[in-house]
Amino acid sequence: MSTVREERNGMRWIRIDLHLHTPASEDYAEPNVSYLDILQEAERRGLEIIAFTDHNTVAGYEQFQREMEFLTTLEKAGRLTDDEAARLAEYRRLLDKITVLPGFEFTSHFGAHILGIFPPNRPLSLIEATLLQLGIPADDLKGGVCSVANTRHVTEAYEIIHRAGG
Repeated sequence: MSTVREERNGMRWIRIDLHLHTPASEDYAEPNVSYLDILQEAERRGLEIIAFTDHNTVAGYEQFQREMEFLTTLEKAGRLTDDEAARLAEYRRLLDKITVLPGFEFTSHFGAHILGIFPPNRPLSLIEATLLQLGIPADDLKGGVCSVANTRHVTEAYEIIHRAGG
């Protein structure tokens, strides 16, 4: 795969994938895959922007952020093991190349699936509040549940997500 950015008609084209599930989705086929593995695969595919869009949750993005914060805290305290230092360095290298966006895949009226994708600086608590407005039960916010029964109409869901900045 070429690493040269493709230009057409004076525009720079980039590769993105805005519908990625993580181990936070209950139906994820490979639960032992790490967030670092996901980023490495995104790099292998030449992606510059990805969105973690687990089923009815932002738990995957939250777990990714927590791992980064944990490694950074250990680094500041001078307590990183060699393996942790290598993981942190690899994360930083990849995140210099790939933007990761928080989001979710919402199951709407009649089973329609809608992606809610947000800027990386959007507080996860606000995105979770959006899921609550969409009718996701609070007990299911962290579960990545595919089968949440919901009666929100697609257009209503779009409006709620848009008002939340997605």
